Amino acid sequence: LHIDLAITGCSDSDGVDMYGLDGEELWYADFIKGEGVVALPPFADPFTFPGHYEQAVGNQGICKANLAVNIKAYKNPEEKI
Repeated sequence: LHIDLAITGCSDSDGVDMYGLDGEELWYADFIKGEGVVALPPFADPFTFPGHYEQAVGNQGICKANLAVNIKAYKNPEEKI
């Protein structure tokens, strides 16, 4: 039994897209360098994620569009402390 995880998130200025398995990060998108990064240690069997960076870029576009809609719909209320 394994536990896999996929996270996609964004803000006005940043974004994240990563995949993990059993609590370990397998892959993440480095939007500054414009590439996907395999985060496995050197002793692990080689693993590739073809097309995942391009998908991550598309997911960021969707996330930022959804963020803009939510900001407008909720009038961007200030967070209460």
